[in-house]
Amino acid sequence: MSKEVLKKLLGNLFTPEVEKALGDTELAVVNDGSYIPRAKFNEELKALKDQLKQRDQQLKDLEGKAAGNEEMKKELQKLQEANKTTTEEYDKKVAQLQFDFALDRALTAGKVKNTKAVKALLNLEGIKLDGEKLLGLDDQLKNLQQSDAYLFGETQPVGGGGNPPGGDTTAGENAGMNSFIRGALGR
Repeated sequence: MSKEVLKKLLGNLFTPEVEKALGDTELAVVNDGSYIPRAKFNEELKALKDQLKQRDQQLKDLEGKAAGNEEMKKELQKLQEANKTTTEEYDKKVAQLQFDFALDRALTAGKVKNTKAVKALLNLEGIKLDGEKLLGLDDQLKNLQQSDAYLFGETQPVGGGGNPPGGDTTAGENAGMNSFIRGALGR
């Protein structure tokens, strides 16, 4: 999300302090709750890789100690096969997370109003992740923009944007906006 979009959303609450705090940061807005901050994802990925390395090392150590014991060798072989299966499943999950993250980011950058609705209309099997680029997505998005243009563009707030009759502009409105700003700034 660009600073201009944030300025529109915040109106006169977008202060020079907020602009300074944002700096050159590009914000992503994901409404479906599936967004995981990149730093947290990287931390969890590193922790899981470390666990797999430790388990592999433990199995190698046991293999050396099991010399001459056939029953222990069979058990080690079973554990190694289970470890290989777990590693493959883990790699698939990581690849799926990376794909989902890249797709959400691409849809947000493509000014999609409702990512969940657009995902339902996409042929996800025809989209492949190559590094950080999604192959096959651009053509599908172009086709959707032509057939369902209402799904794209800047989102417009519902209603007149003012307070309801008799509404109060004090704590309630400011508390929600303050919470939004704190969340966007990571505080």
